[in-house]
Amino acid sequence: MRAIDMHVHVPRQPGLPELRVQPGMKKFFKLDTLPKDAQELASNYRKWDILGVIYSLGDTESNTGELPDTNDYIATIVRDYPEQFVGFATVDPWKNRAAVEELERAITTLGLKGLKLHPIQQGFYPNDERFYPLYEKCSSLGIPVLFHSGFAAAGLGAPGGMGLKLKYSAPIPGIDDVAADFPDMTIIMAHPAWPLG
Repeated sequence: MRAIDMHVHVPRQPGLPELRVQPGMKKFFKLDTLPKDAQELASNYRKWDILGVIYSLGDTESNTGELPDTNDYIATIVRDYPEQFVGFATVDPWKNRAAVEELERAITTLGLKGLKLHPIQQGFYPNDERFYPLYEKCSSLGIPVLFHSGFAAAGLGAPGGMGLKLKYSAPIPGIDDVAADFPDMTIIMAHPAWPLG
C-alpha cells in the first residue's frame, strides 16, 4: 500500500516573489533547504514512493495583497508528474462569485480534485454564510474541502503575527457548523489540534 501525503505545498510559481510568511515558516519548521522547483519536489516524492496532494499556500490576495500561485500552475505540475501528485485548487473566498467560477474551472477544466482553504491567511470564518455558495459548489461537484485548522506557523516572529489571526481556524464552531450545514460534503481538517478550554 502506498502512502499519501495530504498536505504538500509546492515551490512558489516561477516569476512570483516569495510570500511574506515564508521566511518565518522556514525558520519555525527548521527548513534549511526546500525543493527549488516542481521537478525536484517530484523527484523526492518518487524516491520516497509517496503520492502527494499538492496545492499552493493559498489565494490570500484579498487579505494580504499578495499574488497567488495559479490553479493552472498546480494543474501543470500534476500533468507533468501524474504518478507523484494529485492537485487541489485554492481560491480566495472573498472574491465571491469569481471564486466559485474559478473553483468550477479548476475542477472541470483543469482536472484538480479538491479545494484547499486557509481561514487564517485568508482572514475568514468558515461558517460565515457569505461563503456558503463556495461550499454549495463543492457539494455539487462532489469534491472534498481541506481546511487549515488550529495553529499556523504563518506570521510567527513578526510583530502582531502580520495581522494573521488564529481565531479563524477554530474547528468549533467554524468548521463544525459547515459540517452540519453541508452533511454531504467531505471535510478534511489539516492540523486539527485546538485548545478547547
